[in-house]
Amino acid sequence: MDGRKKALPIGIEFFRDFKRDNYYYVDKTAFIAELLRTKGAVNLFTRPRRFGKSLNINMLKSFFEIGTDPSLFEGLDISKETELCERHMGKHPVISLSLKDVEGGDFETAYDSLGMLVSTEATRFAFLKESDRLPEEDKVRFCQLMAGDFGKAAFLQGSLKLLSRLLCSHYGRRAIILIDEYDVPLDKAYQDGYYPQMAKLIRSFFSQALKTNESLDFAVLTGCLRIARESIFTGLNNFKVRSISDEQCAEYFGFTDDEVKEMLKYYGVEDRFPDMKEWYDGYHFGDVDVYCPWDVVNQCELLTVSGDAPMRPHWENSSNAIIKDILEDATEATKGEIEELISGEAVEKEIIPDLTYTDFDNKNVNIRQTYLWSVLYATGYLTDAEKFNGGRHKLVIPNKEVLRIYENKIRTWFEDQVTSDRKRWEIFCKAVKTGNAETVQELFGAFLSESISIRDTAAQKDKKENFYHGIFLGLLRAESSWIVKSNAESGTGYPDILLIVPKEKTGCVIEVKYAEHGAFDAALREAMEQIKSHEYIDLLKQEGMETIHKYGLACYRKTCRLSYEKE
Repeated sequence: MDGRKKALPIGIEFFRDFKRDNYYYVDKTAFIAELLRTKGAVNLFTRPRRFGKSLNINMLKSFFEIGTDPSLFEGLDISKETELCERHMGKHPVISLSLKDVEGGDFETAYDSLGMLVSTEATRFAFLKESDRLPEEDKVRFCQLMAGDFGKAAFLQGSLKLLSRLLCSHYGRRAIILIDEYDVPLDKAYQDGYYPQMAKLIRSFFSQALKTNESLDFAVLTGCLRIARESIFTGLNNFKVRSISDEQCAEYFGFTDDEVKEMLKYYGVEDRFPDMKEWYDGYHFGDVDVYCPWDVVNQCELLTVSGDAPMRPHWENSSNAIIKDILEDATEATKGEIEELISGEAVEKEIIPDLTYTDFDNKNVNIRQTYLWSVLYATGYLTDAEKFNGGRHKLVIPNKEVLRIYENKIRTWFEDQVTSDRKRWEIFCKAVKTGNAETVQELFGAFLSESISIRDTAAQKDKKENFYHGIFLGLLRAESSWIVKSNAESGTGYPDILLIVPKEKTGCVIEVKYAEHGAFDAALREAMEQIKSHEYIDLLKQEGMETIHKYGLACYRKTCRLSYEKE
């Protein structure tokens, strides 16, 4: 890569750093203008993790806050809005909090964590101690804020309201409140068993700051889930929520096609655009198709090192466990729907826009499943298959990266199920090792019949083969004393699976095919011919294997057939 190119902004959350340290910036400043034109008193934006929420919050802070550096916005879209910039840039007191680290193993620890956060923010305004516009009693209370003296819950609950009032009195202008990751304390509290206490604290904390606060100009909150209004936002007027289904501001969270193309062109790797699209695109927010920014930036960096770098998964989300929850609690109908999703089909589901964490403990299985699907949608594990027009949602897996997450979770669940019957699994492994093809076919077929499978749909054939490949591979890898290789170079190609049993100098090569529409014979002939023509056993011979078993495995839905030869 040309050394004069801008650096890629991996993990950069402070807007000022883009210009100061010369990072590449995808211009989202038009968000400021749209927010000002459409805002309510309180504005909530919900998006999955890693879609630019924190950076946008910091961008708002950098724009509105008194004392900002106007040069940060030179040449960006917002600079074209001259009248708006004159009225608002650097003209507002701004309180900005990120609740992402408000957590603890118990309520008391989390309470102290929130108090320390407020105290740290108050310290940014230490000049208020000397303000000639504040009475002495207000200065005393402000010093308590800076010291984190929150012995009484009422003081912490009213802390943002107090701070906004003090700033308003000092500057003669109402404050803007920005709160990032507003729902994280509730999620952590639910996981650690003190949700009712945290919900009560957050409800009062928000209510006093955002409701009937004469010192508030407006507020912006971001989060992953849209928590039910009656749970923590009771009584708020002019409360606007813009979720992933809403068209307003949809393009400001995530990258568009044109933005990704422009970035790849800048770094000279535009030929990899189709791969980027397949792996990281597919999210539908309102009427806009977007990519996950975290994925695009991280993968682009790999491509600047090597233009041939393979696509890799980069996106991680704390909600991964929800997929496992669905499987562990899955009805037969839910398992069928998961099959459809993995096969590239859509499922039509009711989505509940407003959630409370206690809903996940509902004893009604159907209600609980509805809430789980709703969270998968909100957190980016599913997206609308087409423009959402109200009513039920037609949902699909957005892209190849998320598909892999589903498949990996499903394989883990499947392997746990199979290996829990250790005797049967040991018989299966022994059969593979000794060339007992009949038993391998019988037991792998039984495993498939007890699990989910890939349906015969429009999904690409290689995706179907990869699924069965992964399941068979996982069963073999569960035997820790074996060496199992996937797609390792051998001969003139890359066999699906190579197995080495060192102590017994035994090796196996397994080539997996998907038998379209049940055409097992053709699939098996193709597998065995591929093993022979590409000399897949070469690596096993080089490793000194004295006994070599060759398997062709053909799968269709929940059925399999096996071909076998001994070298």
